[in-house]
Amino acid sequence: MVDMSMVAPDSLMNLSSSLSSLILYSCRLQGKLPSSMRKFKHLQYLYLGENSFSGPIPYDFVQLTELVSLALSGNKNYYLSLEPTSFDKLVQNLTQLEELQLSSVDMSLVVPNFMMNLSSSLSLLTLYSCRLQGKFPSLMTKFKHLQYLDLRYNNLTGSIPYEFGQLSELVSIDLSFNDYLSVEPNSFDRIVQNLTKLRGLRLGYVNMDLVIPNSLANLSSSLSALAFWGCGLQGKFPDNIFLLPNLQVLDLTYNDRLTGSFPSANVSNYLWLLGLSHTRISADLGNDFFTNLKLLEVLVLRNSNILSNNLSGPLPTEYLYSLEALIVYDQNSRNYFDYAYSIGMTKKGFKIELEKIPSASLSVTWKGFEREFEKIPRALGILDFSNNNFTGEIPKLLGKLKGLRQLNFSHNSLRGEIPLSLGMLLNLESLDLSSNVLTGRIPQQLAFITFLAVLNLSHNQLEGAIPSGKQFNTFNASSFEGNLGLCGFPVPNCNGSEAPALQPSNFHDGDDSTFFGDGFGWKAVAMGYGCGFVFGVTVGYVVFRTRN
Repeated sequence: MVDMSMVAPDSLMNLSSSLSSLILYSCRLQGKLPSSMRKFKHLQYLYLGENSFSGPIPYDFVQLTELVSLALSGNKNYYLSLEPTSFDKLVQNLTQLEELQLSSVDMSLVVPNFMMNLSSSLSLLTLYSCRLQGKFPSLMTKFKHLQYLDLRYNNLTGSIPYEFGQLSELVSIDLSFNDYLSVEPNSFDRIVQNLTKLRGLRLGYVNMDLVIPNSLANLSSSLSALAFWGCGLQGKFPDNIFLLPNLQVLDLTYNDRLTGSFPSANVSNYLWLLGLSHTRISADLGNDFFTNLKLLEVLVLRNSNILSNNLSGPLPTEYLYSLEALIVYDQNSRNYFDYAYSIGMTKKGFKIELEKIPSASLSVTWKGFEREFEKIPRALGILDFSNNNFTGEIPKLLGKLKGLRQLNFSHNSLRGEIPLSLGMLLNLESLDLSSNVLTGRIPQQLAFITFLAVLNLSHNQLEGAIPSGKQFNTFNASSFEGNLGLCGFPVPNCNGSEAPALQPSNFHDGDDSTFFGDGFGWKAVAMGYGCGFVFGVTVGYVVFRTRN
């Protein structure tokens, strides 16, 4: 997008009054929205989202009566606001409106039922994180053409109405993270039966403790994203949901009374996120599990019934061979698994179309701190096998997972030496191998990982001189404590002498002769991406943690 941070928003008033489309999406515009928008009487498409506008949305916007699509989303920190009077007039005057995107606009003074005055031809309504508060709107049936509804991260209360099931055109619903929002069994059954076009259903932290999980069995076969984290579901989860052919996202975390068994075969070929943490759903982590989930990028099994599947023994090397999402790595990719926008030409002019990409949120331990990711970065490459009973050696093939940014094998029973191949993980930012039984020297190659900000090798049986120079000069003694055989900065010197000087690394793929085993070839892959949407294999987050 064009950087217009030095352009005064009021200068937009010099544009032609016959303008029908104005798309200044993510252009770093800042300041107050232009106050004299009424001159653009023929404006149909107005996109000013993902900028840094502040202040109230001008009353003049209500005079843009030909608007078909209005997008002011993504002006962060609630610096942009909408007063009740302006909103009331807005919904009364914009009778042709089909798309309204006001996410992150402060609407805390707007009564949710005012939404009922919006145009009945509305097909897209995104008001997430708008500080809306009060009861969930009760009369949604007028929006017969509504396809996309996103009201997450608000303070809506009450029950999702029974009439909600009449919105038969709905493709995506996200009502996650609201206050005390619930859904009754009758209402949910009707939603499941009537919304046959549904592809995304996200009800995170919506109270569903009275809903029988078996009612989910009737969900549309076209479903691609299902997220019910923290919903209080209890009972057996229906097997057929695991087998939906187009399923990409399945997140059932924090439903600790939910039971069932994840199948080892016939799972969707498109599944890239599977969250079963804090449930009683079991799974067999044998070879079939990983073979059938070739596109899996995010696997969250923390504190789940996976305990019964013996997360012990040697690390699952066969699985690491199939982690193509970490091997094929585009370091420039920083896009998010969330709604992505693309600009395309339509008969009516320019129009931003909402790509149907499933969204997800996730809590991970990132560089030693618990962090909530509202959106999961595509370039977030995390392998976390911590707090299990894995034995054996660290696989040398890990050096091929170029996309790794965090590697955590702490609190296991791993033995042997730290592989030289870890020095090839040049994008690594955090490495934690603490509390194992690792022996030998710390590979000098690790000092060449220039992004390494967190290192924890404590409580092993390592010995010899700690590499000096570069990143290793930034770590304190706590990174190495509990290794009585180590010496050199930042612990006492080796027999009164410094550690050997760091030599230029000549490490290459040929080192570690058993690095990849027979039959595994490596080819460097560079992947391009366009604005707002990345197509191809990306990196993800894998967790096998079983205790805190």
